[in-house]
Amino acid sequence: MQLAQLGNTSVASAPEHLPLASTSAAARFHEQRAALAQESIVNKADFTGQVANVAELSKADAARAIDAAIEIIKKALKNGDTVTLIGFGTFSVRKRAERQGRNPQTGATIKVKASKNPAFKAGKAFKDAVN
Repeated sequence: MQLAQLGNTSVASAPEHLPLASTSAAARFHEQRAALAQESIVNKADFTGQVANVAELSKADAARAIDAAIEIIKKALKNGDTVTLIGFGTFSVRKRAERQGRNPQTGATIKVKASKNPAFKAGKAFKDAVN
């Protein structure tokens, strides 16, 4: 069996001279492989390039705009505010209470401190656009 590289995911492929156990298994294998090949992950550089193209900005200007938006959202959440972008979603802070946990190495009970975690809830229009 050989290992084929597709994007960030490795997929095993059978050599052509060795048939797979059954045609249904072969079909499933090729369907999964095709699905992995179609998946794409958009990183920040890709996203910045797309914003620059759509908004007709330079990549540098688009990067500054994205960084500014992220900073504004961070500051608002740090102050305990909620950021709602109608049609897109809501950024908020969710509080987690202090709780008991276990050290996986020793099994000893430990206290996990309370924390605040950023959260995002997609808005209806955004959900509808994805579905």
